[in-house]
Amino acid sequence: MDILHTCMNVSDADELADWYVEQLGFERSWEFTSGDTRNVYVADESGVEIQLSDTDGDDEFDMGDGWDHLALGVESVDETFEEIDHHGVVQEPGDQPEAGARTAFVKDPDGHVVELIEPLDD
Repeated sequence: MDILHTCMNVSDADELADWYVEQLGFERSWEFTSGDTRNVYVADESGVEIQLSDTDGDDEFDMGDGWDHLALGVESVDETFEEIDHHGVVQEPGDQPEAGARTAFVKDPDGHVVELIEPLDD
């Protein structure tokens, strides 16, 4: 079994796709429209995709408590944190020794929380 994609409801699929491409190095992979909903996919270098689902007229979402964050592996948490145009800091970069990682949490343009993860050296 493989993880193929995660779908997020967004206010503007193009704006969010551009952010994931320009700020985090994803690539647009494909898109389709069904009725009033446009779906734009961005993929990481291993092919795992994020589906950005944009329905006309829907631009505010109740994130609820079932969704928490999207975790992305990066080469350097500190460099990525400083370089990307994030839309809010949830947690500054810091070591998480119990998880064996350095992490930071930021928000994308729609407020989805994105965790940046870098393995700690042994």
